[in-house]
Amino acid sequence: MSIIHAIILGIVEGVLEFLPVSAAGHLTLVGKLLGINTENSAFKIYEIFMQIGAVIAVIILYSKRLVVDKKIWLKIIAGFVPTGAIGFLFYKPIKHFLLGNPLITASMVFLGGIVIIIVESLPKKPKIISLEDVTVKDAVIVGFIQSLALIPGVSRSGATIIGAMLLGFERKTAADFSFLIAIPTILSAGFYSLLKDHSQIHHQDILPMGISFITALIFAIFSVKTFLNFISFNNLKIFGYYRIITGLVYLIYLLR
Repeated sequence: MSIIHAIILGIVEGVLEFLPVSAAGHLTLVGKLLGINTENSAFKIYEIFMQIGAVIAVIILYSKRLVVDKKIWLKIIAGFVPTGAIGFLFYKPIKHFLLGNPLITASMVFLGGIVIIIVESLPKKPKIISLEDVTVKDAVIVGFIQSLALIPGVSRSGATIIGAMLLGFERKTAADFSFLIAIPTILSAGFYSLLKDHSQIHHQDILPMGISFITALIFAIFSVKTFLNFISFNNLKIFGYYRIITGLVYLIYLLR
C-alpha cells in the first residue's frame, strides 16, 4: 500500500469510526475504488492499526473521566464482556464468511440507515440522561447490541447508539457510552487479530501502517468532538439518509 493510500484510508477511518455510518464498510468501498484488494489479510492488518489509532483518540478525549470516575470502568467492562465473548466464539466463521464481503457490507449499510430513521421517528422520553444513570444491566444489554457490529456494514457505533436510545438513553449519553465501550472492544479485537495474523506484516508495511495509525488518531479526535456537538442539537436522521444513499450506490456499483 502506498503512503497516499495509507493517508486516505486513515482519514476515512478517523472521521467515520465513531459515526453511525460503518467505517469498515467505507474502508472496503474506498479500498475497492483505490484498487486495493480488501479481502486479503494484509488489508485487515491495516484496518486494525487504524482502528487502534482511532480508539486512542477516545482515550485521550475521555481521559479525565476515565481517571476520576472509577465506577465507569465497571460499566465499560460490563458492556464489553458480551461482545468479547460472542466475538471470541464466532471469530473464525465471521472472518471466513463475512469479512471483506462487499455485498453484505453494502446491504447492511443500507438497512442500517432505515433502522436509524425508524428509531429517530419514534417518540422518546429519555430516562438515562448521564453516564451516572447507566446501570450495569444497561451496560450488558448495550454490550449484546454491540455484538451486531460483527456483521460487516452494521456499524459498531450505530448499533450501540441506536440500541441505547431504545433502552432510554438520551442521545448524547448513548454516544458517550458507545465511545467508551469501544475502548476495550476495539483494543482487544485488534490485538487478538494482530496476534493471529502478525505474520502478514512485512517490513515495507511498517511506514504506511504507522502513517495510517497517526492519521486515524488525529482525524478521530476532531470527528468525535464535532459529532458530540452536532447531536447535542440534532437527531441522527441525516446519517440514516446518508447510509441509504451510500448503500444503494454501493449495491449498484457491485451489481452493475
